Amino acid sequence: MKLQVQLFGPFRDFQPQALLELDVADGANVAAAREALAAHAASHWPACTPGLLRSTAFASESALLRDGDALPADGRIAVIPPVNGG
Repeated sequence: MKLQVQLFGPFRDFQPQALLELDVADGANVAAAREALAAHAASHWPACTPGLLRSTAFASESALLRDGDALPADGRIAVIPPVNGG
């Protein structure tokens, strides 16, 4: 499955394009997408830390997704980094 990943926050510092395409197995879940993103980061984004990837949320067009959730059928997700402040 071709997964279209929309990037936000520091991920845009690593890759200026807002969209990243990753390959994941058909029927994959969010944990598989997180692993695919981590593999991409390790080979393309040397400044990306494992801690950032662990604390990043994933979302569909309508909901936040947990690692055990199936990926959306349309193959589109957003990667939402942690935020802080008030």
